[in-house]
Amino acid sequence: MPNLSPNVTRIAAGVLIALAVVLGVLALTLARRPAPVAAPVAQASAAWQVVVALRALPAGQPIPADALRIQSLPINPSGAFNDPSLVAGRVPIAEIGAQAPVLEAQLSSGIAERVEPGERAVAVRVDETNAVSNRLRPGNLVDVFFTLKRDGMSAGPAGQSEVERTQARLLLSRVRVLAWGNVAANGTPDANTPARTAVLAVPLADVDRLALAEGAGRLVLALRNPRDTDVLDAAALPAYPGVLKTAAGRDAPPSTRAAAGVALDELSGSNGRQSLPAPAAVPRGAPGSAPARLVAGAHETRGGIEVIRGGRSETVAW
Repeated sequence: MPNLSPNVTRIAAGVLIALAVVLGVLALTLARRPAPVAAPVAQASAAWQVVVALRALPAGQPIPADALRIQSLPINPSGAFNDPSLVAGRVPIAEIGAQAPVLEAQLSSGIAERVEPGERAVAVRVDETNAVSNRLRPGNLVDVFFTLKRDGMSAGPAGQSEVERTQARLLLSRVRVLAWGNVAANGTPDANTPARTAVLAVPLADVDRLALAEGAGRLVLALRNPRDTDVLDAAALPAYPGVLKTAAGRDAPPSTRAAAGVALDELSGSNGRQSLPAPAAVPRGAPGSAPARLVAGAHETRGGIEVIRGGRSETVAW
């Protein structure tokens, strides 16, 4: 192999040296350049579709559908809704501000939502003997009967009470049971404790009669088939004269009829049935005993007259 000339060798060495210098300068330049900042990766922010109020929603008034809309929020509040149809018609218990999410805790709920307009929820005492042996459940329909014993019963010749005026009759028909029995702290029925209370949905005008019948007598709840449409015909019964002498007839608003009230003698139908005997019909007194005097009861429906001899008082049936 022929030897290369010295000139060619020198040229090749110079080229290599120049290339090394260029590469060194390039490396030094790259080393001194600041590291490029990585472009931020755009992260899609989470959004939730939440029902908000378009305008202020006052407390105690049903929410109209046109006052609601769906809005994307970066948070999902507890109790929020994602469908306006679940909120429309509900009633706020406190005012909800404009553009604020509508939350479940801000709306009326529970038994109050199941009471229809014109009804009131009324609790009555129950036990196994007057409530179908504790077999009632919320949603059942019942007829409410009441028994009323005559006041001031006295023993007859055979020692038995005179009960001619004791009565039992239908008071309300087709009444819904809203709640039944005892409820635990978590809202579930307590099956281990016998029921002591039933909550009924009662028409406003009939609350007076139910309260009076429970206080003066005893209620019986009779379970009925929901497909049975037979109800009490109130038009066939005489109107109850109110405690307040108003012109509230059957056509008056239920609140007016409820305010007029009803007395026990009107509820039992015994007002004016009989009149008290004249005082002359009672002996003025027997020898050796204190003179007797007649004292009319506080009401003519007490079923007798009170005879007082000395410090002793007794009721005589009539």
